[in-house]
Amino acid sequence: MTGTDKPHRGTIFAEDGDVVSHEVLPADQFVLRLHAPYCAESATPGSFAHIQCDPLLPMRRPLSIMRANPEQGTVDFLYKVVGTGTRLLATRKTGDTVNLLGPIGKPFQPNREYPRPLLMGGGVGIPPMVFLAETLKQNDHWKPLVLMGSEIPFPFQSQPSHILMPGMPEGTIATLPLLEDWGVPCRLTSLQGYPGCYDGYITGLARTWLDALTSEQRDEIEIFACGPEPMLAAVTDLAVDYDLPCQVSLEEYMACAVGGCAGCTVRVETDAGPAMKRVCVDGPVFDARSVFGVNSKTC
Repeated sequence: MTGTDKPHRGTIFAEDGDVVSHEVLPADQFVLRLHAPYCAESATPGSFAHIQCDPLLPMRRPLSIMRANPEQGTVDFLYKVVGTGTRLLATRKTGDTVNLLGPIGKPFQPNREYPRPLLMGGGVGIPPMVFLAETLKQNDHWKPLVLMGSEIPFPFQSQPSHILMPGMPEGTIATLPLLEDWGVPCRLTSLQGYPGCYDGYITGLARTWLDALTSEQRDEIEIFACGPEPMLAAVTDLAVDYDLPCQVSLEEYMACAVGGCAGCTVRVETDAGPAMKRVCVDGPVFDARSVFGVNSKTC
């Protein structure tokens, strides 16, 4: 366990997790479920685990937590095979043991002043949005909307949504079945022509929806986002244009993932001026404007 100088760093555990299931999805994507009760007990939306992909591979890989079930002691990870580590991880079978450090990182922190959270996940940024949506749905105070974008096949079989969402373009009806079952409205975006998806960037769909709201409704919105850096920069622009609070979860290469190596630092604007912050333990969630500023126009 780490020191307790920061609350979210006092609950990092090292444990051997048993593989409960390992689902193969399109486009070399997988959902790994581990029985890791210590991690499951303390996981929060936005936190991640540092996974040992293979006993012979010394460097771990950071994976966002998609779901956590403290009662069953399980944590779920959605990942895509992109290199040696994740390729080796994809070979792990039910009953195997996977060592992990977690949960790590500063999570998303919804403000009750904004009861209409707008969750935006792109590609590998989808898992934290699922976790956050599942957490928010447990309290009637929150009325979240989830937008997800992908330029490869989505890691689930989309379906037409039966949850009416005023302000959505005609024909934009594709949703994630899990969120639909929870009663959480969700819409999908892509440039690949997938049925029922919005044909464009995730920020384009968000702008269309925001424009359809009243000023009173927009005043209730806080944005949460995770995805590739160009997407997060564009989401920051969106937040600035509509004067909305916004939290983003960053993706960086990590060696130790517990703050020792400082290999995942990013420049962040603070009240005291610019500073270098470690994504692993000072983040991965940051205020969007502190990272991307107000002139981040990229796409």
